[in-house]
Amino acid sequence: MYGIVNKALQEMVCADYGGETWQQILLKADISDEFFLSSEAYPDSTTYSLVGAASAITGLPAEQLLQQFGRYWVLETGQRSYGHLLKAGGENLQDFLINLPNFHARIFLIYPNLQPPEFLCEPNGLQGVRLKYFSHRAGLAPFVVGLLFGLGELFETAVTVNQSKSRATANDFDEFLVAWQ
Repeated sequence: MYGIVNKALQEMVCADYGGETWQQILLKADISDEFFLSSEAYPDSTTYSLVGAASAITGLPAEQLLQQFGRYWVLETGQRSYGHLLKAGGENLQDFLINLPNFHARIFLIYPNLQPPEFLCEPNGLQGVRLKYFSHRAGLAPFVVGLLFGLGELFETAVTVNQSKSRATANDFDEFLVAWQ
């Protein structure tokens, strides 16, 4: 993953738990990098180690931490780093989710070695979508849930998110039913 992911995790942890906690996480994860360069590619194992260590140090289950991080990613990192792209994605939550594949195509221009997930989104009634998430990276469905809640907040839309299919149960994708009023 690119350093922007690790850097954002560091920012979230420092904001919520303090810089000393982040130092403990680096020690537990056995990572000597104190600073991550946003445009530098790092092994996925670095990010997974940081999440595992953050879970152990903060006492939050990894799933809860990833959800928190997904929300943070949209509301803090996304707006700061990709605000113009977020605005171009749609005027409301449904439009943005339907246009999500175009968002990653634009991000690919910034990070040419990016290995992004694939999102397929289709309307599910008048007030919801069915979102399929394909990724070569395992275990990130809770992060997607956090992203969806963060997008709901960004578009000032209260959402419910239910995972209807999981890669963990012999599917090749995770599927989420996202609904709003």
